[in-house]
Amino acid sequence: MSDHYNAFELSPVPTPGPDAVAPELFRGIYGMPAFVTIPTTDLATSVDFWVRGLGFFELFSIPGTLVHLRRWAFQDVLLVSAPTVPAQAPAMSVSFSCVLNQVDSLVEDCRAVRPDSVDGPRDTPWNTRDVEVITPENARIVFTAAKPFDPDSQEARNLEAIGISPPAAGRGDNAEHV
Repeated sequence: MSDHYNAFELSPVPTPGPDAVAPELFRGIYGMPAFVTIPTTDLATSVDFWVRGLGFFELFSIPGTLVHLRRWAFQDVLLVSAPTVPAQAPAMSVSFSCVLNQVDSLVEDCRAVRPDSVDGPRDTPWNTRDVEVITPENARIVFTAAKPFDPDSQEARNLEAIGISPPAAGRGDNAEHV
């Protein structure tokens, strides 16, 4: 028995598949349930990489102090001016969802701006294709795209082993959780 239930309707992430379409860039203002704050010694260089390489846009800025970047809803990054940044990327990473058809262009775009910034793509045991990017601020960013679900795959068995059933199986609607 598991307390997990499907709640995909809460997320802007589309259902995985070869024809999955990424949501539009989200320009609305909302109370952010989570965000990342990243120090930078060069706001202009950082913004350029995040916009041209990673596909974010500038939501607003406080000149010389802060730039609020966003992609999809709930993918918010605050770049803040700082006197120093870490000399190397930490082991910790921050992950952002994307769709499979964005992976190759993300790799190309990042390499066009910073040639040695990308590792991957690589497939994971939990059914995603991931790209790791080291930004100019030495932040470790992972873009992760869900692969189509194959109920006969090893990835499906891995998920089932920890109590996660396929989206079509399980409890049905989520009325009891509303």
